[in-house]
Amino acid sequence: MLKGIHPAISPDLLKILAEMGHGDELVLSDAHFPAHQLHHKVVRADGISINSLLTGITPLFEFDTYTEAPLIMMQAVEGDSLDPAVEQSYLQTIKSAVGNVPKLARMDRFAFYERAKQAYAVVITGETAKYGNIIIKKGVTPVK
Repeated sequence: MLKGIHPAISPDLLKILAEMGHGDELVLSDAHFPAHQLHHKVVRADGISINSLLTGITPLFEFDTYTEAPLIMMQAVEGDSLDPAVEQSYLQTIKSAVGNVPKLARMDRFAFYERAKQAYAVVITGETAKYGNIIIKKGVTPVK
């Protein structure tokens, strides 16, 4: 354990966050996401919610400001519905950590899967919320 690092951030996840460059994307997937089928770099965070991971990641992570929407979630399949509380809770978690909320876009399920294949890594979480997956895009970390 390290000072200032949220306990939900495992050593493997911390390494991935440090390795990522600007423009790289990280998928925080729900427990039902086919991560191993789609990607070769998968980190497990079983039992940990996406909100807990966002709480830990957001203070360490600069969101990409050179893209229209550095946050991407899956849109509901036709005939299905989204729980707006899921998106709202993610955005509130991010806002609490960094003070502002980057733009969020939604994409079709299969387009989301294709996008996930191109991500730097996928983190399988214990999230059980339907359509709870989110992709976060890393920006340039400011040097202070």
